[in-house]
Amino acid sequence: MTKQRKAILYVPYLLWLLLFVVAPMALIFYYSFFNVEHQFTLANYAKFFTSGTYLMMTVNSVWYALLITVITLLISYPTAWFITKLKHRDLWILLVILPTWINLLLKAYAFIGLFGRGGLVNSGLAALGLGYHQLLFTNTSFILVAAYIQIPFMILPIYNSLTEISDSYVKASWDLGATNRQTFWHVIWPLSMPGVKSGIQIVFIPSLSLFMISRLIGGNKIITLGTAVEEHFLTTMNWGMGSTIGVVLIISMLIVMAATRNRRHKGGTFK
Repeated sequence: MTKQRKAILYVPYLLWLLLFVVAPMALIFYYSFFNVEHQFTLANYAKFFTSGTYLMMTVNSVWYALLITVITLLISYPTAWFITKLKHRDLWILLVILPTWINLLLKAYAFIGLFGRGGLVNSGLAALGLGYHQLLFTNTSFILVAAYIQIPFMILPIYNSLTEISDSYVKASWDLGATNRQTFWHVIWPLSMPGVKSGIQIVFIPSLSLFMISRLIGGNKIITLGTAVEEHFLTTMNWGMGSTIGVVLIISMLIVMAATRNRRHKGGTFK
């Protein structure tokens, strides 16, 4: 195949990136420099970095995203490790993927039914004599539901990294007198780190800008940068401020990607 034909094959991908990645980001960056009257201004950025409200939203967004990522990782890593030891692991991975095929809105409404005052969880607590509790519109319910939705996206990259680890490394560790715990911390964990980093990227970055789950499950008690963007674009119609927050989110995501990227060293190994 000639170089010219190879170049033609890249055209659809380049057009896709241009239309659905570069162009939207350029528009967000462009609108961030205009106010409600569509006048050029830097006031949006000045307001964001000097307003206690927006700074608190930023702290909340990072804090909630961190909690969701940590909880997801604590659940996903042992699950991925357990699946690698099963006989029909492809079937189990398929079962992990299946929930991602369900619409996010449907899953949110399902949890509303579960956590509602007359829902299954409260009914079970009442049957045990524990009474009814306010489970919806709390920080805990928001974090748990968000973590549940993100779990498959953390399991898959970790599972792929674990399956790529040769059994010879583990056996060599045992031959050298290492215990199972030492083998895990000094052999398995470092070698699975590329999958862990990829999972952190996949979970942490979207969690920074959650707005649907924070509205439906957390109510109006949880205000993050994602809900602020929704508010400015759909309610106040202040597209400039909404775009400014979007730019900050994009920069934050790039920082996270740079901090968790897999670095290739000599010999083709990753760290």
